[in-house]
Amino acid sequence: MNAGELGKYGEELAVNYLSRKGYEILDRNWRHKQDEIDIVTRIGMWLVFVEVKTRSGNAYGKPYESVDNRKEKAMIRAAEAYIEEKELDENIRFDIISVLVSGEDDVLIEHIEFAISL
Repeated sequence: MNAGELGKYGEELAVNYLSRKGYEILDRNWRHKQDEIDIVTRIGMWLVFVEVKTRSGNAYGKPYESVDNRKEKAMIRAAEAYIEEKELDENIRFDIISVLVSGEDDVLIEHIEFAISL
């Protein structure tokens, strides 16, 4: 599986994970200019912007460790554009879903809520 396929596979796993947890999926791969939000979802009083990071091994660290300051700022910009475009006024948070795929049946999903603070 190449990097693009791995990323898409990880996002599918993340969507399924969130759905099973009761999250309502609103949008996927939502773009504004050069910025993108992988998943926009809602649960309870929260509008949640989710970044999904997928890796096939942890030689370079856990997948979520690759979300750097530049990516955080891009997520915040995209979220602001999303809220403005949809004319929303809700409590928001930023989560990261880390997917580690070691084999077809060996997948570790870590969901980090409130991963980015404003």
